[in-house]
Amino acid sequence: MRERERSTYRDLHFPAFLVGGSFAAVAICLSVFLILQHLRFYTNPSEQKWIVPVLFMVPVYATESIISLSNAKLSLPCDILRNCYEAFALYSFGSYLVACLGGERRVVEFLENESRNPLLLQGGEENESNQKQRNSFWEFLCEPYVLGRELFVIEKFGLVQYMILKTFCALLAFLLELLGVYGDGEFKWYYGYPYIEVVLNFSQMWALFCLVQFYNVTHQRLREIKPLAKFISFKAIVFATWWQGFGISLLCYYRVLPKEGRFQNALQDFLICIEMAIAAVAHLFVFPAEPYHYIPVSEYGKITAETSKMEVKIDDGGGLVETTETQVEASGTSIKESVQDIVIDGGQHVVKDVVLTINQAMGPVEKGVTKIQDTIHQKLLDSDGKEEESQVTVETLVAQNK
Repeated sequence: MRERERSTYRDLHFPAFLVGGSFAAVAICLSVFLILQHLRFYTNPSEQKWIVPVLFMVPVYATESIISLSNAKLSLPCDILRNCYEAFALYSFGSYLVACLGGERRVVEFLENESRNPLLLQGGEENESNQKQRNSFWEFLCEPYVLGRELFVIEKFGLVQYMILKTFCALLAFLLELLGVYGDGEFKWYYGYPYIEVVLNFSQMWALFCLVQFYNVTHQRLREIKPLAKFISFKAIVFATWWQGFGISLLCYYRVLPKEGRFQNALQDFLICIEMAIAAVAHLFVFPAEPYHYIPVSEYGKITAETSKMEVKIDDGGGLVETTETQVEASGTSIKESVQDIVIDGGQHVVKDVVLTINQAMGPVEKGVTKIQDTIHQKLLDSDGKEEESQVTVETLVAQNK
């Protein structure tokens, strides 16, 4: 059985590498072209510094998949890098939606206004006091629009926690692999793979759910950028590829597919190469650079006058009517400066959010530790008091006996 599975892998490996390499090449070329267009017309930094990382997800996935497909020994390092970038891309997509809404301050103002509207319809201050007593968790699940600024905090926390956990679990998987206890694709209790998958599954589902809830509240304000197409195209890459790998692992575990480790990883890499070519084509229509060629911003643009002439008949004679069309043309920007802005400004934004999220996560932990310490301290005081009381009682009894 084992020899037959190895033979199947050898027979299919080279054709799969050629086909997958062709699709990967198409994906990389289309994505690099679109990325360069955004860098060349980098006229809206607040939005485009997040669009570029999202678009860069396709060449990262395609490159790592074809490298892994060509050399099975590099499969795990490539998978780790791919997972780390996936988490950053999800964070970038959430930041892009916030930028399209006008930035964090305007998002908070919008969410606060949205939270007040239902209260006004239901009866004002009395309902507002009742609203504060309701459970924020259930509100987030059922009525996210009533949370106000808390919804934005939850959404950001959901995205950043996934980015942190994904990176940590990727490094942990690499360490466990070096120790020989990772067991990629093995659902056995003495391997680390199933435990890491459970943690990542919960973390990813929560991050995506936070993004969905944020989208449900803000989609009307985002309708100018056609958010549904962007959301579906991005979610398909993140969600489908993870579940695809998980499904392949299950099929291999139950012997529906050959349980050859190289075959399992190669099939996942081959499918990703094809899917990235499809995603690259979709991105051309979903994240086009054309809207940033002509935008009404004076600091980046210059006025150009396009004059056209057409001949019309006026009574018996002919004449010329001159029409003039004026538009704002965005001048090109330096690709080097665009990349510097993405790396420096975007990096600072990421670090700030990571620190904020860690502080938010540590707050309840510190409160819990303090509560435990207070409880232990109180029990020690009570026990000391009982010992002193019992000692006094004994001394009293001794004195009475004398």
